[in-house]
Amino acid sequence: MNLKALLFSFHGRINRLPYWVVTLILAVWGGLFQQFMGPYGPDHPMTAGPGLVTGINFVIVLWIALAVQVKRWHDRDKSGWWMLINIVPIIGQIWLFIECGLLRGTAGENRFGRDLISPSQ
Repeated sequence: MNLKALLFSFHGRINRLPYWVVTLILAVWGGLFQQFMGPYGPDHPMTAGPGLVTGINFVIVLWIALAVQVKRWHDRDKSGWWMLINIVPIIGQIWLFIECGLLRGTAGENRFGRDLISPSQ
């Protein structure tokens, strides 16, 4: 899977490694972005520009996070709609961490594509 498909497509499957790599990169990016943009809060006289940049950044990061998470749910042979588990406080995040972060995907081909780490490739 190429980088564009990994980050922006909601189709296909990914295993745990690319999921964790992208998730950690997004977390680091979020921290760095906040450090850089944090001083431009509501009390700053020029909030329109930084607010727009922050909004665009949020949409891009959210899209990438959801695309990667949907593909990870697909690897578990579950609908991408399982990403809505994020809405459930505490239990949803624990469930997401276990399902997407720790458990192996479906062995062999499933309805979302072939197994990317299958030895039969």
